[in-house]
Amino acid sequence: MILIVGATAHFGRQTVEALAAGGHPVRALSRAPEQAGLPDGVEVVRGDLTREETLAPALSGVRALFLVLPYGLDAAPLLRAARQAGVGRIVFLSSGAVLDGATEQPDVIAAYHHGVEQAIKETGAEWTFLRLLFPAINSLSYAMQLRGSDVVRGAYAGATSAPVHERDVAAVAAEVLTGDGHAGRVYELTGPESMTQADQVRVLGAALGRPLRFEELDAGPVREQLARFMDPAFVNALFDLMEATVGKAAPVNSLVEEITGRPARTYARWAADHVADFR
Repeated sequence: MILIVGATAHFGRQTVEALAAGGHPVRALSRAPEQAGLPDGVEVVRGDLTREETLAPALSGVRALFLVLPYGLDAAPLLRAARQAGVGRIVFLSSGAVLDGATEQPDVIAAYHHGVEQAIKETGAEWTFLRLLFPAINSLSYAMQLRGSDVVRGAYAGATSAPVHERDVAAVAAEVLTGDGHAGRVYELTGPESMTQADQVRVLGAALGRPLRFEELDAGPVREQLARFMDPAFVNALFDLMEATVGKAAPVNSLVEEITGRPARTYARWAADHVADFR
């Protein structure tokens, strides 16, 4: 049995669907199973990551575990329960901000994910880390602005990334959870092309049939505004990561194809798949 934690979140839901489509026994952890809306045949069990006593039943008979965790959540109770249940394989959706070999991580995003990675290693289970940096699904943050305008306003129009489709991440996760040869590996997953934020908005506009454009705002006031209702350290870490990419091509690799046997989907494909989210 494979247990997906974060099964109704982005990446988790798609991984459940990929495993179910492949005929693999899959169990989904949810605080509200009746609202999960997952495919038929998926076992949905009730559990709360902040209540350790609810986790043991969900982990019974589980041989592999996929973790999609909200930033900042304490993974220790879950990992203790997984160790006690004898889970043999843990795959974690981590962050590309993590610096291997660093004596100190550069920001709170990297520090949190690195901490979870280290805790997973200490369980004694086989582990694999899938690291992402600015995946394509982040573009959903444009939707609110685009409901009343053809302009996306934000900082760092020239910030680059190689946005990876969540379906490709899920396909990789499914292979790693069910296949061999991935223990102790760190996979930095990317899409097939380096793009600026402005590039992404133009491609999204083509999918929507609208003349969309990105209007750059001064980063300072945007940071200050976001920090009013988000953790300031998180906001600054995110903006620092974006700023560091301006004027540089984002790294692109072929790991998605190497692991799944299929080329990574383009951002144009992602935009076409998500047209309804912007209507």
